[in-house]
Amino acid sequence: MKIKKDIFQQILTIVNTARTNAVRKVDNERMLMYWQIGKLIFEEEQQGEERATYGTFLIKSISDEFQPQFGSGFSVRQLERYRQFYRMFPIASTLRSQFSWTHYKLLLSVDNADKRDFYIAETEKNNWSARQLERQINSQLFERLLMSNDVQSVLAVARQEKVPTNAKEIIKDPMILEFLGLRRETAYYERDLETAIITHLQEFILELGNGFSFVARQKRIHIDGDEFFVDLVFYNRLLQCFVVIEIKTTKLTHENLGQLQMYVNYYDRYEKQDFENPTIGILLCTDKNDAVVKISLPSDNSTIIASKYQLYLPTEQQLIDEVKKEIEKLDNQNNA
Repeated sequence: MKIKKDIFQQILTIVNTARTNAVRKVDNERMLMYWQIGKLIFEEEQQGEERATYGTFLIKSISDEFQPQFGSGFSVRQLERYRQFYRMFPIASTLRSQFSWTHYKLLLSVDNADKRDFYIAETEKNNWSARQLERQINSQLFERLLMSNDVQSVLAVARQEKVPTNAKEIIKDPMILEFLGLRRETAYYERDLETAIITHLQEFILELGNGFSFVARQKRIHIDGDEFFVDLVFYNRLLQCFVVIEIKTTKLTHENLGQLQMYVNYYDRYEKQDFENPTIGILLCTDKNDAVVKISLPSDNSTIIASKYQLYLPTEQQLIDEVKKEIEKLDNQNNA
């Protein structure tokens, strides 16, 4: 007798799903346990006359009582984290069941409320794993989006209260490509960078932003007998348009912008459907002169974006310096 081949796969799927659900339920119960302990500690210490002193004494006493029996989960540091967890998320019903305790530990490290709300919304919307959330926090995603948007706009897009209509609302500058594994001190060709991006396509799409899907690599186009090759082509379902990307391992030049503009024009005239929006072009470069970008493109340009890329995670100070530069540029433009 023959057994249907797919029955084994079906059983395996059932087993794996049950295991995943069981792990998720256990983690959710653990998260609620930490929240309840934090609530109890917070409410108890509020009754002490000298709250700071009593709070320290209380946590130390709880740790001494339970750590020998339950281990590091009742260390002083962990108990302080449980209290912080309750204070930051005081309503149990608002806790996301799809978030793990690791998600919440990462969110506890975000001290700015707007920034934390942004990462909560993006994690929920994109179903980020804890590792993906950690990477986005470490790469200063919120701050990078603020360089070309205001806080309320960034939060509105994250919460899906607003559909992005401008590419700058979702495309970052700079882009952080540390996941490619390319060393800063090593010389490499554009094809090397492109190959690394394809190898790490999932991570690259995560860095690009919401709504992107991969279309083509080295897309061949014919223009009156001449052949050209577009490095990367994506489609964004939120913006409803093609996104063509050119990669340069040098500082941006006006010739690079002209080449990208030609590719954008080609897609607008020969690939875009009537219901779709104009094609967006992204020029990835190691450095750029914003004045050159501004002069090289039409004054009403909204489809060509020059974005620097970095092969390493930026420090907080580097992002602060970048934000200051952007503010100075805006001030200079307003005073001109």
